[in-house]
Amino acid sequence: MCPLTESLPTRLAAGLTVLGLLLAPMTGAAEATRADGGGHASSSLHVRIVIPPVLRVLEDSHPQQVDGSQWVEQRLVVLSNLQNGFCASLRLTDPQLSGWRLQTDEVGGITLQPQADGYRLCASRPGRYTLRLQHDFRSQRNALVWPVHTEFMVL
Repeated sequence: MCPLTESLPTRLAAGLTVLGLLLAPMTGAAEATRADGGGHASSSLHVRIVIPPVLRVLEDSHPQQVDGSQWVEQRLVVLSNLQNGFCASLRLTDPQLSGWRLQTDEVGGITLQPQADGYRLCASRPGRYTLRLQHDFRSQRNALVWPVHTEFMVL
């Protein structure tokens, strides 16, 4: 049939069908947002902050050369957040040296123990430590380049 020969009610019905199809997505979306479930939404957020272990030597100062005639001071400043603490091993770099002695001021949480090849200095808890180590090289007659090697270990 030719559109001109169709009756007015048929053309009107076809137009309304097309209009209804065009409007259907809009009304469908509106209906979807009207859903009344009556429930309550809930969520939870778990935050975990991880702080990496830190052992930082802020200062390790001592004279470059010692002459063996007096006590010599080494200053160590160490920052640590390690729960079990840390240790430092102090050893002579020249095995021919003898009679070396080491002492330190009493600082809470610090122990100094003689070992076969030197000394072991340990801290048992986290914190900032400023240590004054007194070295005695008096049995040596000649001038020495700093003869102590300091190595840190995590516990």
